[in-house]
Amino acid sequence: MRFILLLLTLMPFATKETLPLKLGLLKYNGGGDWYANPTSLPNLARFCNENLGTEFDPDYGTVEAGSAELFNYPFVHMTGHGNVVFSDAEAENLRNYLIGGGFLHIDDNYGMDPFVRPAMKKVFPELEFSELPFQHPIYHQKFEFKNGLPKIHKHDDKPPQGFGLFWEGRLVCFYSYECDLGDGWEDQEVHKDPEEKRRQALMMGANLVEFVFQQ
Repeated sequence: MRFILLLLTLMPFATKETLPLKLGLLKYNGGGDWYANPTSLPNLARFCNENLGTEFDPDYGTVEAGSAELFNYPFVHMTGHGNVVFSDAEAENLRNYLIGGGFLHIDDNYGMDPFVRPAMKKVFPELEFSELPFQHPIYHQKFEFKNGLPKIHKHDDKPPQGFGLFWEGRLVCFYSYECDLGDGWEDQEVHKDPEEKRRQALMMGANLVEFVFQQ
């Protein structure tokens, strides 16, 4: 499975000859609603297929932090509103996945911040989240975001921020805060976001995916 992940990260995008690609949703313990936004990843997959030429299966995979199946997903999304707990084994597995070529996108769905930071500190005790400058390539892929992350939901009415964890110079985890991309990816009737907001969220999500396959 590690070989499959390495192969996929070296390819610009999947072809029909490769295994079907799916986006992954991280299931974690602690009581937080990891299952929030069930229509987000299918919509993001379809948007990427239409705009990036990817061939994602819209039927995303749910994967536990401690599972060997984690290595089947080049892009894993994590969301929720509350507590996040990784056991020692889960933290080690997630660390190995990220060091081995995987990528984790954490999207604070509001209220996740005080829990996810110590949880990720357990995964990478030696690393600190750093805010990515607006010049970072993640904001300048297929779509241009000159001012960084788009503001999708109000939350505490703070500016949206994108934080990263870097391992040996490679961005292994991107954390979107005060933004709520996942809500913007959902079906329109769920949050009744304006279409322009939804499109901004999907475009930024596509940038994340494109960056992962090209870095």
